[in-house]
Amino acid sequence: MALRKFVWHHVFKDLNRQYRFYSWKADMKKLRPMILKRIENRAKDYPIQAMIPVANDVLKARTFLIQGVSTLLKFFPIVTCKFCPEVYIGEEGHLIQTCHGFKCRAKNTTHEWINGSINDLIVPVQSFHLQKMSQNVITHNQRFDFDRVPAVVELCSQAGADITCQNLQVIAEGENNGAEEAESLSSTDLCSIANRTIRAWETLRNGVEKLLFVYPAKVCKYCSEVHVGPSGHKARLCGVFKFESFRGSHLWKKAEVDDLVPPRIVWRRRPQDPPVLLNEGRDFYGHAPAVVDLCTKGGAIAPSKYYCMMKVQGLSGPVL
Repeated sequence: MALRKFVWHHVFKDLNRQYRFYSWKADMKKLRPMILKRIENRAKDYPIQAMIPVANDVLKARTFLIQGVSTLLKFFPIVTCKFCPEVYIGEEGHLIQTCHGFKCRAKNTTHEWINGSINDLIVPVQSFHLQKMSQNVITHNQRFDFDRVPAVVELCSQAGADITCQNLQVIAEGENNGAEEAESLSSTDLCSIANRTIRAWETLRNGVEKLLFVYPAKVCKYCSEVHVGPSGHKARLCGVFKFESFRGSHLWKKAEVDDLVPPRIVWRRRPQDPPVLLNEGRDFYGHAPAVVDLCTKGGAIAPSKYYCMMKVQGLSGPVL
């Protein structure tokens, strides 16, 4: 009995002083219409007129980026690993043992290279296309009732930009135009295309960053699913919980620029490096976003913010 009194006076009373517990007595049936009306009134302020030029610039930059990368790929081939997302710009891949492959394969092994495509450099990120920001949350049974469009295009659409079929099919058009123009390009024209492409890359990422300050976007914490809107959808497509009989729901958090425009970091070969990057020199080699590395090979000058990552003036690997 004495022990109970001691615990009560010295433990539970201290907890009651530090933490207060409140009961919720409000009626959600009365509050729900008020909340929905407030959301609808907030949506009337969108799109913001000052952000419409930014959204249009992002769409133009995306068009120039895809067309420029498609043209540069005719001169600088890329390879991708057969068992993991690793990408390398060059005719032959490197020998750095960073392949994590499938579950049945050994970890940190040499990559098995195959020919890559534009989707390996510009990673396609799609999201549901909403008619308006204040519409109801998409349920699991409604997942086939909404179109899937590129997440950047959906962000620009909610920002007030004019979306046409050309913005949705620009990848195929960029590949066709690149194939026709690649045969008659000189070194000067190639350098000009590389510079325009790297400027489009920076404009795209900077514009998306500005739009994300104003327009909400969500990304799943456990997978790469992106949703542009004030709240995520309820389509059970995550599949992170293995114990569930069906794929689970997403756990949403605020999206960043890298979620909508993934940079796809690759190993970069410098002039002082060997023709084929070796595993023994992996601590000396630099990295760069795949688009930036491709443009520098075409003659463009990389922005100074990438110099630390690229190790431009770094030492070469050990001589074997």
